[in-house]
Amino acid sequence: MTQDTSTKHIELNAFLRISGVPGTGGQVKQVIRAGSVTVNGEVETRNKRKLHAGDIVECLGKRYEVKAEKIR
Repeated sequence: MTQDTSTKHIELNAFLRISGVPGTGGQVKQVIRAGSVTVNGEVETRNKRKLHAGDIVECLGKRYEVKAEKIR
């Protein structure tokens, strides 16, 4: 039986924390709310924005790609 991967996601704040963005969870949320994060080239201020495999996140001068193994 196959599983539909199109519904799998990870929230932006969780993704940044596990990707190694420095700071506590609260600090990561502040960075997001300040407009310092882009998702697929657009500024994102929602902490719980759902990310899917292939999305590109930029934060504090670093670029990250959402990989399927980061999605729970």
